[in-house]
Amino acid sequence: MACALTPSPLTFAVPKGRILDEALPVMARAGLVPESAFHDKGNRALSFACEGGETRIIRVRAFDVATFVAFGAAQAGIVGSDVIEEFRYSELYAPVDLDIGHCRLSVAEPKQGSEYKAGNASHLRIATKYPNITQRWFERQGIQAECIKLNGAMELAPSLGLSMRIVDLVSTGRTLADNGLVETDTIMPVSARLIVNRAALKTEPRVAALVERFRAQAERPSTSSGAA
Repeated sequence: MACALTPSPLTFAVPKGRILDEALPVMARAGLVPESAFHDKGNRALSFACEGGETRIIRVRAFDVATFVAFGAAQAGIVGSDVIEEFRYSELYAPVDLDIGHCRLSVAEPKQGSEYKAGNASHLRIATKYPNITQRWFERQGIQAECIKLNGAMELAPSLGLSMRIVDLVSTGRTLADNGLVETDTIMPVSARLIVNRAALKTEPRVAALVERFRAQAERPSTSSGAA
């Protein structure tokens, strides 16, 4: 009698950085425990097995998590709601708010010496790694936003004349203050979400089961203390 074929492992994408530390305990409670090599700070590998062998974890940049899942290279993953809103991929479904990775996406400008104020300027140059969100938000204010794409060191842009304002993630606001900036508007609150590929959810029962495990964890009483 022919043996049944073992299905290929699901691929679960996680972001490098701050969210990952908060995500790992949630993942473990949902049955996703990466192999020990995952926790080795000197390990430069990007793909890791999980206990049980049914899932592998890939560790990539946050923006790339959304791309891997949207195009089906990964069936599911964890990413901030800011990334989901920036790309608005039609193939992404975010069924569970994990109640971790809390921060906000905000507008900031120089505390001193800025001659540009919302409402009296029809055109602003904004430094951000969220050009789509930024343009949509400023359009709603009746302002044309010229977005300068930066991937880091956003706080330097106004002081060096690159932009009039910035749009970036904020948790405590200390980095803004240390660089002479003040938060003026909140565009959106941000938290980490479980995301899945819509086609995989419809065709792969293991993805639906994974969603239910994460949903069960999200419904537990929260122990999250918010952003650091």
